[in-house]
Amino acid sequence: MRSLVVDTRPLRIVRFRDLWAGLTVSNLGAQLTVVAVGLQVYTITGSTPAVGLLGLAALVPLVAFGLYGGAIVDRHDRRVVAVTSALVGWLAVLGLLVQALVGNQHVVVLYALVALSSGANAVTSPARSVIIPRLVPAELMAAANALQTLGWNVSLTVGPMLGALLVAQAGYATAYGLDAVLFTFALVALARLGPMPPEPGTASRGGFSLVLDGLRFLRGTPNLRMTFVVDIIAMMAMPRVLFPAVGIWFIGGGATTTGALTAAVAVGGVLAGLLSGGLTRLRAQGKVITWAITVWGVAMVAFGVVLVAAGPHQREQLVPWALVAALVALAVGGGADSVSAVFRTTILQVATPDAYRGRLQGMFIVVVAGGPRIGELVLGAVAGKVGEQWAALGSGVLCVVALWLVVMLQRTFWRYDATHPEP
Repeated sequence: MRSLVVDTRPLRIVRFRDLWAGLTVSNLGAQLTVVAVGLQVYTITGSTPAVGLLGLAALVPLVAFGLYGGAIVDRHDRRVVAVTSALVGWLAVLGLLVQALVGNQHVVVLYALVALSSGANAVTSPARSVIIPRLVPAELMAAANALQTLGWNVSLTVGPMLGALLVAQAGYATAYGLDAVLFTFALVALARLGPMPPEPGTASRGGFSLVLDGLRFLRGTPNLRMTFVVDIIAMMAMPRVLFPAVGIWFIGGGATTTGALTAAVAVGGVLAGLLSGGLTRLRAQGKVITWAITVWGVAMVAFGVVLVAAGPHQREQLVPWALVAALVALAVGGGADSVSAVFRTTILQVATPDAYRGRLQGMFIVVVAGGPRIGELVLGAVAGKVGEQWAALGSGVLCVVALWLVVMLQRTFWRYDATHPEP
């Protein structure tokens, strides 16, 4: 059993444990806001494509600040950068709270605040990711990432259900207000870390030239580059943008179903995390990632099949069989995606020199957060043309086909060995 359950050895490192706990709590609040914003936009507009435009609102600042923010991380104290950018994200949450309290009915306000939050997170996330290898030895990085992913998925399990419940029972302001309170846990955890300056020898020049230098480095590292490519492929099948409509037209249950569907992805991730002890010791990490994303794509196909079988009819009553089948498909997909995330992050952190970690983590957050946003935008548009059920099914098929094409073209990723990490 010890070889199966999650490896908790990184939690013996006090600074990592405190940071992990603070980020897990704050991530719970972030999920309240993700659900609340989507539901608020759908309530105002009644349009799935309008919900998908939240992805576009987040994508532009994410790309701009993710790339340049990574360069800032490589040149300055990582803790200072993380705390400063997190404060900006906190102000965005407070803005969402204020607009809800005054009864805002203009979606452009929501798009603007989501953009501000996304830009701040694009700087905070690479700073936090670069901090972790300073706290945890290389041999425990996979276990540390499994714990981080587990904490994230616990938040993603509880957060959407709680967010949907708060919106249904107490309104949007309550959800945003609780997020603002929980956000402070991350701020405190980051502030309590000691100084985290770049290692000696890091390039002193700044600006866009440092970003270009990071891009040139990535171009010559096929295995690191593949961690980006396969994640983009997987996240093009992320069906979250479809959930508000699914809760009304296919399964019933409205906001509560929306929260349950979002949480189901994380439930699978939690189960995978709890049983990750043996996985974190695997050497053939490229193969593990490839098979995990394959399972994710097949699970999304199954989710689409459920919606096709249920049919698009406005539901006054919940359809129990469709809800159960959809939850199972999403949970299986969530578990597979969690496994993929652990090893993609580990490869990037272990195989990248410290001098480039900030920039590559900045690019990585652009991919990790931007991929789902692009997927939401595309799926929202496609759903408006062909229906949510066919958009979900088709995206899963495309995911599997595209994945195996790129893996066969880049065989070094398939052969990646964790005992000899080659970028």
